[in-house]
Amino acid sequence: MRLAGLLHGRGSAAVTAAEPARSEEAARPATPTTPPGTAVTCGFPTSPIVGLDAVPSAETTPDGRADQARAHEAAAEVLADRGDWRRAYHHLKAAVSLVRDEQTLPASVPDQLRIEVDRLRRERAEAREQSRRDSLTATWNRRYLDERLGTLRGEPTGEAAEQVCVALADVDHFKQVNDTHGHALGDEVLRRLVDLMSEGLPEDGFCARYGGEEFALVLPGLEPAEAVRVCEEARARVDAHPWHEIAEDLRVTVSVGVACLGDGGCPGSPGLDAADALLYVAKRAGRNAVAYRDGADGEVRLAGAAGGRRGIGAAVRRAFPSA
Repeated sequence: MRLAGLLHGRGSAAVTAAEPARSEEAARPATPTTPPGTAVTCGFPTSPIVGLDAVPSAETTPDGRADQARAHEAAAEVLADRGDWRRAYHHLKAAVSLVRDEQTLPASVPDQLRIEVDRLRRERAEAREQSRRDSLTATWNRRYLDERLGTLRGEPTGEAAEQVCVALADVDHFKQVNDTHGHALGDEVLRRLVDLMSEGLPEDGFCARYGGEEFALVLPGLEPAEAVRVCEEARARVDAHPWHEIAEDLRVTVSVGVACLGDGGCPGSPGLDAADALLYVAKRAGRNAVAYRDGADGEVRLAGAAGGRRGIGAAVRRAFPSA
């Protein structure tokens, strides 16, 4: 039995179809089929793929290699439908290798196979991208944030980390926005905030939704004082934005805490715990402010016009009780 193609259907396992052997191939033994649950052999360890009813041909002829490529592509389709992208990718690599084999006759490998392999590869890339995007604001999400911070910190290789500052920004009194104007308007506020805070970021910098109404700004390559300036400008943009265009009595502000990687960080959230403590200071000291630790003397201060506020000392003592 030779594989003739795939019957595709999103949300269900792919199956293979067979075509009758041609008369001149009557003497050729049929390619064996396997009952459900039998593993597809592909040159690397794999567990059984339920729903796949054929195994690659063992023949080294062009037709045999074409059958192998089809079987690997079928396995990749089944696994991709289930979201098992790691195993699907291995099968795709095997299929692509067979398709590109210089000894494989072009006529032996249907164009449909190449199209399907390309489609699966695109879908894998799109799925990876979507898994790192926030569905509401279309900015990066917490997963991407953690991955990028780990990379920027240089943990996998042990190399010296690049100077990277991070900030956590929280929308002031956001619950009142939702309670007064409704969640649909609150969602629009969050989307506009992403646009406002994403302006003026350094090269390779980005904004990510940390959770709820909290956002993280990652600022690689900036000295701490420059990072504070960028965050203060973002805070001022949010404060000056014409929010009345959305709702007549709407005003939105953010409080921000800025820190650098390694400042009280812990595995999985380097620098973010320090930024979170400084965000707490900004909120306790009156909100609509950027809090940071001055590298010259280690004192916690508020940036810009908020620097003259009273009561920051009490906020610092509550945020850093052991300091």
